[in-house]
Amino acid sequence: MADATTSLANISDVQQQILAYIKQQGESTTVAIAKHLNVTYEAVRQQLRQLESGQLVLSHKQRDENQGKGRPTQYYTLSAAAEHLFPKAYDELAVELIDRLAATLGPEALREVLASFADANVREWEPHLQNKSLAERLEALKSIYFEDDAFMQVAIDSASDDIRLIERNCPFLNVASRRPALCSVTVSTLSRLLGYRVVREKRFQDGDGRCVFRVCLDKPIDAEAAVFAFEDEMDG
Repeated sequence: MADATTSLANISDVQQQILAYIKQQGESTTVAIAKHLNVTYEAVRQQLRQLESGQLVLSHKQRDENQGKGRPTQYYTLSAAAEHLFPKAYDELAVELIDRLAATLGPEALREVLASFADANVREWEPHLQNKSLAERLEALKSIYFEDDAFMQVAIDSASDDIRLIERNCPFLNVASRRPALCSVTVSTLSRLLGYRVVREKRFQDGDGRCVFRVCLDKPIDAEAAVFAFEDEMDG
């Protein structure tokens, strides 16, 4: 099954060639692929079966013009997961949009947009956290980026009662490294959902290889009255 770790590097050469050909053609048949790769029909059929099982290609049957009453032809297209294996410029687009927004409408417009993201996050998560203890809320929020995120952990220092969320796989790293204002959304969201000021002690942007969010138990906040603020505006 295709997942976030799938890449062209861990797909066989033949399968890469098949995916690339389907990408170029938009859709293709087993016969056409076999002819293009100069391999047997059966070899391509087996590879397509594996790709379909791995949710990298989709198939549909279609009766071509002038085909008569014979069996419809089976066509293969790339799945959304396979499309993401090919080069994209999402990061560049995101950075450009942020810069254009700030340049055209001013910094306050950027604040309003990021605040709306934080508000949406809070609305999404609040129902899941009701009547939960702080420890239970922290465990739930390990999935704030991905469900059952294996790269987010809760660390509790029993001696000092310090509580931290440690993030080792930022899904927005390429963009956030260049426009760290985006990280204020996460800090603001966590603060409001936990009811305590949250600060980042370690940052990917500083070369720390992770982000560490400390929950300041000595600084409770009124989550309902809290408003979005950039990290450098918050008290440490």
